Amino acid sequence: MNNELIVRSSSDIVDFALLKDGKLIELHKDDEDNNFAVGDIFIAKIRKVIPGLNAAFVNVGYEKDGFLHYHDLGPQLPSLLKFIKRVSTGKLRDYTLKDFPIEKDLDKNGSIANAIKGNQSILVQVVKEPISTKGPRISSELSIAGRYIVLVPFSNRISISQKIESQEEKDRLKRLVKSITPKGFGVIIRTVAEGKKVAELDSDLQNLLDRWTAMCKKLYKANHPTKVLGEMNKASSILRDIFNDSFTGIVVDDEEMYVQVKDYVQQIAPKKESIVKYYKNGVPIFEKYGIERQIKTSFGRTVSMAKGAYLVIEHTEALHVVDVNSGNRSNKEKNQEDTALEVNLISAQEIARQLRLRDMGGIIVVDFIDMGKVENRKKLYNYLRDEMKDDKAKHKILPPSKFGLVQITRQRVRPERNIKTKEQNPNSIGGDEIEAPIKVVERINQDLERILKKDYKKVTLNAHPFVAAFLTKGFPSVRSKWFLEHKKWVKVLPRDAYTYLEYHFYDKDGNKIT
Repeated sequence: MNNELIVRSSSDIVDFALLKDGKLIELHKDDEDNNFAVGDIFIAKIRKVIPGLNAAFVNVGYEKDGFLHYHDLGPQLPSLLKFIKRVSTGKLRDYTLKDFPIEKDLDKNGSIANAIKGNQSILVQVVKEPISTKGPRISSELSIAGRYIVLVPFSNRISISQKIESQEEKDRLKRLVKSITPKGFGVIIRTVAEGKKVAELDSDLQNLLDRWTAMCKKLYKANHPTKVLGEMNKASSILRDIFNDSFTGIVVDDEEMYVQVKDYVQQIAPKKESIVKYYKNGVPIFEKYGIERQIKTSFGRTVSMAKGAYLVIEHTEALHVVDVNSGNRSNKEKNQEDTALEVNLISAQEIARQLRLRDMGGIIVVDFIDMGKVENRKKLYNYLRDEMKDDKAKHKILPPSKFGLVQITRQRVRPERNIKTKEQNPNSIGGDEIEAPIKVVERINQDLERILKKDYKKVTLNAHPFVAAFLTKGFPSVRSKWFLEHKKWVKVLPRDAYTYLEYHFYDKDGNKIT
């Protein structure tokens, strides 16, 4: 399996594409104008406490106030408020917490009116970016994420990722981390810490303590609101969260970012430094790796899949609905139940990819093709769970209902990735829009595969001259690839009268194949 990260940089935006065996599975964008990324910490003032919601609105500098619920205050809130007051006034200059008296934990079932008050200074962290008409969701339970561990101030707990299965390894990591963690701080051990030595863990911990100290230094007489700790640059934060030993390549088209990425990889995985490459070919990097084509065909209302099947994805304010369709596919060797299972399994793989690619969150309802056998529904459920196990977002999947519906909840911390794939219709003077022309080639491939399975002796494709030229010119041409794959030569005829996206197949007698 090949895992590659392709980084495209422009003057103020950086795009990150994660490829798995050449297939696009995640797409991220780093926009310099985004001042409210998940993980950012602000010193801010409470605007208003709403006892009826058991929550408060906090001015973090966004057009809509941040929403802070009582359950997001964190048990260490009394200690945090005391610390902020003493540091902000200059009475406390030691940020190590080794001599700082920790207050009694906040009552988990208390009232927000008894915990905080209006115009009070507070440190808050963005846990959900502004989405639609809502401001950022924030928390005062602070944490600073590193490569192997997460630092939690005013705590004494050592927690460990549930994804580490070996109890022996859990005990080893807890023992090591406990021996190096300073008083006043708790630690969450991340999955990637499995098998790491104490020196690597300690280096990560010291880096996080340095970031904590740098943040605290900004609190003295700070304006409100002010970002006092920002997430590291997007390239480093993505590598921190997704990089592992399975990565086979990181390709960057900007020299300055290439140096940053190479330095970061050298820190976290020196043996993998050689996989970072600087791309300086004349062809745009996203086109070279087929990413632009995949973006055009992967976003939009309809998503095509193998063997003629396709998904229809609809979005509402409350949820996302995905409909699975078998298309015009037929297979005489299999009965309806087997065909439904095959299409559903293909769809499950694509749905897992689409959720990560679009970063769809909230409630997702998938209408799979009905299957009568309980064992097939169970097989589909287990397969979907396996496909989504690499998804970093927290999610839960319910087993298929008797109607074939599968309900998924997926953590939503930032706006959904939405890319417009439709283009202006060149055959219309008005404002009509059509699918991206590149999608017509995908449909031609799918239709041809279906037609050639029916054992036609001779097949001719009629298409617009531009499409015909795209299929036949260059080496190796698309038509040449058809011949190598299907062992049949397809005649392609340009037709001036056709619209751009119009095409038809004909048999040896000139009859249209439908």
